[in-house]
Amino acid sequence: MLFVNRADAGRRLAERLAYLRQQNVVVLGLPRGGVPVAYEVARALNAPLDVLVVRKLGLPYQPELAMGAIGEGGVGVLNDDVVRAAHVTDEELKAAANRERVELDSRVRHLRGDRPRLPLTGRTVVIVDDGIATGATARAACQVARAHHAARIIVAMPVGAPDTVESLSRVADEVVCLETPRNFYGVGQWYADFTQISDAEVASLLTAGATDSTLAAMTQQSDPPPVREKDITITADGAALAGRLAVPDRAEHLILFAHGSGSSRFSPRNRFVATALNHAGFATLLMDLLTPEEEWDQGHVFDIALLADRLEKATGRLRGEYARVGYFGASTGGAAALWAAAEPGADVAAVVSRGGRPDLAGDRLRLVAAPTLLIVGSRDEIVLDLNRGARAQLRCPSDLVVVSGATHLFEEPGALQRVADLARDWFSAHLARTSRSQLS
Repeated sequence: MLFVNRADAGRRLAERLAYLRQQNVVVLGLPRGGVPVAYEVARALNAPLDVLVVRKLGLPYQPELAMGAIGEGGVGVLNDDVVRAAHVTDEELKAAANRERVELDSRVRHLRGDRPRLPLTGRTVVIVDDGIATGATARAACQVARAHHAARIIVAMPVGAPDTVESLSRVADEVVCLETPRNFYGVGQWYADFTQISDAEVASLLTAGATDSTLAAMTQQSDPPPVREKDITITADGAALAGRLAVPDRAEHLILFAHGSGSSRFSPRNRFVATALNHAGFATLLMDLLTPEEEWDQGHVFDIALLADRLEKATGRLRGEYARVGYFGASTGGAAALWAAAEPGADVAAVVSRGGRPDLAGDRLRLVAAPTLLIVGSRDEIVLDLNRGARAQLRCPSDLVVVSGATHLFEEPGALQRVADLARDWFSAHLARTSRSQLS
């Protein structure tokens, strides 16, 4: 079995773990590569997602050989046999633990930010990696999770070395591995795309997992429609642009997301809004408008014409499959969405901008025909002034909604939910209205 990428591997692994739904489960990804896999598992199980950061304690004169491991919350485990055989002193143990504790705390801050660690006491813990070769980190992770009083520990991975997978059963209650090939030489050989994952991507996925689980808890009684998701690639002027398409059953309309500078299809805020739109029956496409190489060039990041052109090309590829199309833009993506909507023959039914920079669309604002909603936080004062000026130039039906107490990223409690509700209602009103008028 060859996996397309970590997201594909995660979805396949989630199918094997489906029996865990409705149980008291928490999914822990091993950074970095295990987190994208764990994210898909957590989504499928409607389970909370967190990261499990462990640091192995190496012997003073042979650091590659672990004599123990440490985790968050002051947890530490030792291999007493190794410590005794190597005659490690208490002072050496303490020095090693202190040194690794500094690294562990720094790593946790980079990945999780200010969110607290999820409690493991009494829960079924699913530890996920993108693949396991030696299993040293997974074994340490099991020991740390056990020290945090997990009731049951499951180690899950798409692919692993046969001997290692077997040995993990001695430290975990269950091991789930989709493939254990005999000719195992490394995890990467079983992926078509094994691109290195950055700390920023891990942090983004963890934030998305937190918002996904919150949204799932809020909507679990509303029986949302089943959603089919897949990764797609759209080629524009020779650039291969990655996207995530989510299609609920019987979806008639599509909302394309234009992300802001420094963001991507992994944006936790846009994923939150997209999930809310999926629950309302809209298909969504979260797409990178720049390649990873282009994202480093500020000239590309603020090239609104380029971003709008790529948004148009994505629209053209998918338009025939849906009755109507809407745009959701954030930051510079708001300008790209309005620029694209202003193009002759754009036929865009509605536009929503969250904390956007519509001013960057310039004179094209006057050409936008699609009903446009601008959403800005009351504490995002500079952007609020820019949106007020931009709205004065719009000739289409428009509204400006100021979310009280919200800053630029809408990180305050309830702020992002307000954005999702506003976007859902705006698209529901204008896309459905357009469809009815076409049928009459």
